[in-house]
Amino acid sequence: MPQKKKTIQLSDHFDYRTLMRFTIPSILMMVIFSVYSIVDGLFVSNFAGSDGFAAVNLMMPIAMMISCIGFMAGAGGSALISKTLGEGKEDKARAQFSLIIYLIIGLSLLIGVAIFIFVPQIAAMMGAEGTIYGNCVIYGRILIAALPAFMLQILFQNFLVVAERPKMGMIIAISSGVTNIVLDALFIAVFKWGVAGAAAATMLGQVIGGLVPLGYFILKKNHLLWFVKARFSLDTIKKTCVNGFSAFINNASMSLIGIVFNLRLMSLIGSDGVVAYGVVMYVNYIVSGVFMGYSTGIAPVFSFNLGAENSKEIHGLFRRSLVVLGISAVVLTALVMAFARELAAIFVSYDEGLMMLTTSALRLYNLSSLASGFNIFAAAFFAALNNGRVSSILSLTRTLVFQLGWLFLLPMLIGQNGIWLSVAAAELFALAVALRYTVRNRKRYGY
Repeated sequence: MPQKKKTIQLSDHFDYRTLMRFTIPSILMMVIFSVYSIVDGLFVSNFAGSDGFAAVNLMMPIAMMISCIGFMAGAGGSALISKTLGEGKEDKARAQFSLIIYLIIGLSLLIGVAIFIFVPQIAAMMGAEGTIYGNCVIYGRILIAALPAFMLQILFQNFLVVAERPKMGMIIAISSGVTNIVLDALFIAVFKWGVAGAAAATMLGQVIGGLVPLGYFILKKNHLLWFVKARFSLDTIKKTCVNGFSAFINNASMSLIGIVFNLRLMSLIGSDGVVAYGVVMYVNYIVSGVFMGYSTGIAPVFSFNLGAENSKEIHGLFRRSLVVLGISAVVLTALVMAFARELAAIFVSYDEGLMMLTTSALRLYNLSSLASGFNIFAAAFFAALNNGRVSSILSLTRTLVFQLGWLFLLPMLIGQNGIWLSVAAAELFALAVALRYTVRNRKRYGY
């Protein structure tokens, strides 16, 4: 009897079983990554009050917007490096990997210092006042201090998959997530440090998530990737940015949309609306984390087979991915619908009116999950095929065009519920655009 292979390689044939074995670590890694903000919100909401919770919700989009460079480098770099490996050019792939890491470390240090100085002005621009303003400044500055580690954590989520070590990435994510949870309980519930404790717990979790894999690639030569001396290559930077630009657009736009959402809610509903939106987004982090984790996990396989010119494997992977995403969308949407009140109670059980608002918002917003998984996958799919142009168009129309457009239009047409339904409308229109480009490029890539 042949011995079962312990490590799945990018060059393997991926049936459903292999597909799930390879991508589940990335899915769990992304979901656990989402736990950072959720645990912060849970402890802050229950132990530091609604003002602290509102401050966390106001500053989190800012932190995510700053990290967009890391998402771009991770998504674009993994696509480029995987394609290079598929072409059999391993030395070149290691040089590309090293250059990207070196550049991101330098950029994150420069950006971190600049943002740290202007956190008070950013908090004021977000409309924070009084206690909320003070909490925003404290939370924001502590988070920014860990920006280099956070950037590395984002990069290695992608690069550990390229290095055929998705399980290691999952273990690191679990370790950083557990660290965050334990320290949240200690700093917020026991020491009563409020939002400062939440930020410190998140920061230390990110340090583990970023520096442990960095140490792994420094101390051990993975059979595919390790650090080498890398010359500055404008071609590598250009291709990384083009391939990953959709990830940049998606994360930057979602952060911008989060800011606009908060501003609209503050004007139409007040601080209760911001708190309800925070709960909605925490639940959405988990749902979208499943879709993003799958897309991140399978993307290097598409890129590798593109480099190896194996269109048959790309075709099979594409069809199986649609099945997995379809089943996941239905199951996740049904679960959130069924347990919306229970999910709301985790965060805002102290206020019945806020509970009702949050439960309704969850159910309306959650309709977007039926289409969002396909849209997330489509952008990642074209980025993996090194078609940054199409990937960027899909991300741009989905977020800046449709989500912002419907966010302003629907509340004027149907009132308060239009805020929560705007994302579902946007995802539906974005799906139509994704289908158009998918059909148009079928012959080119053979899927």
